[in-house]
Amino acid sequence: MPQIGLFEAIYSARSIRRLKPDPVPEELITQILDAAIRAPSGGNAQSWAFLVVRDPDLRQKLGAIYRKASDIADAVYAARGRPAHLTERQFAHMMTAGAHLWEHMGDAPLLLIPCARRPALPPREALPPDIATRWSDEVAYADRIRGASIYPAVQNIILACRALGLGTVITTNPIRCEDEVKALLGIPEDVATFALMPIGWPIDKFGPLTRRPLAEIAHADRWGTPWSG
Repeated sequence: MPQIGLFEAIYSARSIRRLKPDPVPEELITQILDAAIRAPSGGNAQSWAFLVVRDPDLRQKLGAIYRKASDIADAVYAARGRPAHLTERQFAHMMTAGAHLWEHMGDAPLLLIPCARRPALPPREALPPDIATRWSDEVAYADRIRGASIYPAVQNIILACRALGLGTVITTNPIRCEDEVKALLGIPEDVATFALMPIGWPIDKFGPLTRRPLAEIAHADRWGTPWSG
């Protein structure tokens, strides 16, 4: 497999929703997982876990749950309408590609579920009084930042797949039906799922990616002052 540069991977790792059914060698899966655990995590807790689903029956059942959850997503997208920065053609392509994935998630050769355990908080009584009085704020804070300890690993997975010539996409639709996913796969109660990632050899080509200009979304020093670098 020819090596590609980091920035080439970043600029070309588009969401791949159409995958060939061909199996992915186990050594490549191991390489992707090993890249995932090189990511940072809050307090270096490394409370993540990665569930690789290859069993055909489980993949189809997981795909059915995904399809159910995606019906909800479809209704939300339709009610929200086309984002202003997308053309009608771009929006239609996104919806068509999404619909294909909704119908064929279970056909991907492997489905990867990034998970994380709940953050460990000390007992309230163990904290200094001034912090203990704002315990509910600390609980809310811990919940707010949970993604910071798993989504960097997800990005490593995306880039590792791109480097190996594999396609993937991150979708969070199944979180809408997380209880069904956890029951199907025996995921413990204290473990949360954060995404579902089909991985396989791509049918469509990688990049380039189209994004809004930096001047629209990057600010200099104060909000509202466009970045002009």
